[in-house]
Amino acid sequence: MELTLAIAIGVLTGSGVWLLLRPRTFQLIIGLSLISYGVNLFIFSMGRPRFGAPPVLLTDGAINPADYTDPVPQALVLTAIVIGFATTALFLVVLLVSRGLTGSDHVDGREPR
Repeated sequence: MELTLAIAIGVLTGSGVWLLLRPRTFQLIIGLSLISYGVNLFIFSMGRPRFGAPPVLLTDGAINPADYTDPVPQALVLTAIVIGFATTALFLVVLLVSRGLTGSDHVDGREPR
């Protein structure tokens, strides 16, 4: 499971960096989104995701924190997903306005000759 998660984080981040280096603004926005998804997976993996473990503490007996899932990274990732969706929507609106004003979606505002 850890290897699959590490590969997913690497692929998302690598693809995002590659798209950031492209000359089109839409590819730049998608690259930023992919990097944010990779960072979200990384933060989520820092919370020791466990399968079949209860998310809350039970009241009987001694409490071993290693037996439970940490809810803080899950809350942070959920908040980051909502904020990332809002900023992506804002970037898309700015992209459309910029394309309407300049007539191009190149990051410099003009096509290379």
